[in-house]
Amino acid sequence: MNEPVRDKRTLSCADDYDPNSMPVAKAREVIARFLKPVTATERLSIRTALGRVLAEEVVSPFNVPAHDNSAMDGYAVRFADLKPDGEVALRNIGSSFAGAPFKGAVAAGQCVRIMTGGVVPAGTDTIVMQEHVKADKDRVSVGPGQKKGQHLRRAGEDLKIGQVALKRGLALRPAEIGLISSLGIGEVAVFRRLRVAFFSTGDELVSIGTQPGEGQIFDSNRYTLHGMLTRLGCEVLDMGVVRDDPRLLEKAFHDAAAAADVVITSGGVSVGEADFVKDLLNKLGEVVFWKIAMKPGRPLAYGKIAGAHFFGLPGNPVSVMVTFYQFVRDALLVLSGRDPVPSLPTFKVPCTSSLKKAPGRTEFQRGVLERDAQGAWSVRVTGEQGSGILRSMAEANCFIILPDTQGNVASGTLVEVQPMEGVV
Repeated sequence: MNEPVRDKRTLSCADDYDPNSMPVAKAREVIARFLKPVTATERLSIRTALGRVLAEEVVSPFNVPAHDNSAMDGYAVRFADLKPDGEVALRNIGSSFAGAPFKGAVAAGQCVRIMTGGVVPAGTDTIVMQEHVKADKDRVSVGPGQKKGQHLRRAGEDLKIGQVALKRGLALRPAEIGLISSLGIGEVAVFRRLRVAFFSTGDELVSIGTQPGEGQIFDSNRYTLHGMLTRLGCEVLDMGVVRDDPRLLEKAFHDAAAAADVVITSGGVSVGEADFVKDLLNKLGEVVFWKIAMKPGRPLAYGKIAGAHFFGLPGNPVSVMVTFYQFVRDALLVLSGRDPVPSLPTFKVPCTSSLKKAPGRTEFQRGVLERDAQGAWSVRVTGEQGSGILRSMAEANCFIILPDTQGNVASGTLVEVQPMEGVV
């Protein structure tokens, strides 16, 4: 059995706040002090690297584009042949298509038919759109008003040879995969997936496929956690439901910390008689804090167990999701090697609902962000905001964030919203 890892930074940073009621911003700041990204890497084919985090820079091996080329269908001309205030007749001596360039050079009084992407012939420096010329067999008339260098894509305009195309720490989206492939690169180095073990605690919980007894309920938290972790690209280890037995919980913590970088639990972090998690954390590792001045989700624990990060989330389903996206998400992205971590955007819109709110805690109410026929945005709450009403998360498309100093909100007041789409 591994000995508990005691992080001296935990003790020193705990001196300047009240762990019984930490403000939301302070909790985020404290968590960030302990995060160190994974360092192990692997090489993957770009076809299997979608969503993975780059572990090295991608450098362009050549200029992109490799040659000056046309941005339009038209004619490649010498600007010196054109007249600023009159029409000029040029002789078309050939064509330049994408993949089939014109081989010769263009002399005075000549031009070349060119298509989008075609290499700009030697001697020319300007592209005239085909809509701006009159063509009759090999005779091409070009009117005034052209600009030197117009409609040209210069060699290296996108990327120059040796230039960093993609930075280390970037999560690969389809656009990045396409960019890498355009450079002729078939494999990339990525950080290994972050391993996250999670389990639920409580005698009242049963898994799907099990018949609930009297007073028991189905455990939804493990399924939402699995979905949220999978969406972040983590390697997930579902350890099931652990009963409210200190010996079973201690073994589960040891097994989880040995197998994963991060351990997440739901339930067991409040002050009830059967809530053993906080005491076990003090025994096995360190508890940095265990309560946040927020609603829902006040009982939230963060600490370390044998080198693994620990997040003890509340037991109520809505609280699990709110605390995950307000605290755990960013921590997991940092640990996965993301740099910088993409922030969740917020902005203000009028609230069409009146909201009940007592000062003292930051609240994350569930809302529906919508636009009316005139294009104006507003937000309304989903209805009852109890932390056990998971339907409020299913119906919502945003969080309504009410700061700790905020009291009741009258209808029509501007409130801060955080969209969920693509996040939750």
